Amino acid sequence: MTALLEARGLTKDFPGIRALDEVDLTVRRGEVIALLGENGAGKSTLVKLLSGVHQPDAGELRLRGEPYTPQRPADAIDAGIGMVHQETNLLLGLSVAENIFLGRLPLARGMVDYPALRRAAHEQLTRVGLGDLDPDTPVGKLSVAVRQKAEIAKALSLDAALLILDEPTASLSQQDAEVLFTLIDELAAEGVAFVYISHRLEEVPRVGDSVVVLRDGRRVVMWDHGDVASEEIVRAMVGREVTRKYPEPPATVGAEVLRVEGLTRAGAFEDVSFTVHAGEIVGIAGLVGAGRTEVARVIAGADRADRGTFSLDGRRIRVRSPEQAIGHGIVLVPEDRKDQGLVLDLLVRDNVTLPSLEQETRAGVVRPAALSRLSALLAGEVDLRGRPEQSARTLSGGNQQKVVVAKWLPRGPRIVIFDEPTRGVDVGAKQAIYQIIHRLCAQGVGIIVISSELPEVLGIAHRVVVLAKGRRTGEVPRAEADEQTVMRLAVKG
Repeated sequence: MTALLEARGLTKDFPGIRALDEVDLTVRRGEVIALLGENGAGKSTLVKLLSGVHQPDAGELRLRGEPYTPQRPADAIDAGIGMVHQETNLLLGLSVAENIFLGRLPLARGMVDYPALRRAAHEQLTRVGLGDLDPDTPVGKLSVAVRQKAEIAKALSLDAALLILDEPTASLSQQDAEVLFTLIDELAAEGVAFVYISHRLEEVPRVGDSVVVLRDGRRVVMWDHGDVASEEIVRAMVGREVTRKYPEPPATVGAEVLRVEGLTRAGAFEDVSFTVHAGEIVGIAGLVGAGRTEVARVIAGADRADRGTFSLDGRRIRVRSPEQAIGHGIVLVPEDRKDQGLVLDLLVRDNVTLPSLEQETRAGVVRPAALSRLSALLAGEVDLRGRPEQSARTLSGGNQQKVVVAKWLPRGPRIVIFDEPTRGVDVGAKQAIYQIIHRLCAQGVGIIVISSELPEVLGIAHRVVVLAKGRRTGEVPRAEADEQTVMRLAVKG
């Protein structure tokens, strides 16, 4: 395979930190490079240099043998380099078709040719397994998983020679991920190259032709094949042994805290019932579209149920808004942490203390010193790697997730719902999040965990409630839970 893109000695400094340190990378036509590393290892900085978001302070880039110096993302797109971000960059108020061809809408007599637009969009959507999706659907009505696939369709419509995929399967089911892998195989056979970033190490042998690992801004190892043991990759990523992927959940489970009975929201799920006990981790499993997130949002008051009841400590309660849920001690760590869990342009300190402003206000005046003390305390509670004065936007995914969790701790929650708690975070941050969940359990908090990674649900939960097509199809205790059992229930009905 001939070289498409070559990077030599790429170096990038930001105030107080060297994010990338003399990194070399060669991407060949038709090759899939798995780019791995912990959050903060330099992966995002590297791909931002390749895609024109940043420019290197030292080193050089060559594309098709010629100097390549993109000054903005549009330069990279014009050169045939497409980027699919983990958090999609689609405009929620526009249709799927309009998003895919934004800036390139087909025209007829000076007007948008909508029939041609729909046909072209349908062709791209079919390539990513969304042939049944109406191209006129507003993106804001799509699930995170479907938005991700629409983002990939948009990138493919650019006829890119190199596609950079950042956590493309983070919101996809195993079946949808396999559709994506097949598509990558087909495009690679046509000569399209890929830089594939993922924290799901089990994907690497399936998708990668070679593996590059970054740590602390440096390239520490490269394998010229994808069939690398996960243990070796983890050792290269973190520089040490990680002995247990999923720590055993705490053994002591207390009295029932939350009971959900007959919960129904038309068009999303129907007649869902389960309980959560103090110090217990209840996993909710199911395929994309099963209704997992929709159930979580109703319990947390973000959406209203049409029918069903809630009981807390044996007493019937009303949950018809987030304010009511929080008042009862029910909080949500949402799937989309950037849009729903954080105010990205606020400081870390302000985000982590936001739910506590009322507690730290005297005579209508917020006490800055008290908030600073509280933010420092909470940062220590979750082992936050970041400065209170930096923007939440600049944190790694794992540390952003820690902020979303930390902000609820002063409220003394009874129930914490984690929706995709480790989506897009590295192996080290995953361990830290599992430890936070266990500490909450030890304090008697009831935990609900929703995850598209079935091994994660099985690994951390005391029992697993399974949903399929909006209905509860079964419940499996930890001692009997395995992937085959849960998947049989997940495809039932």
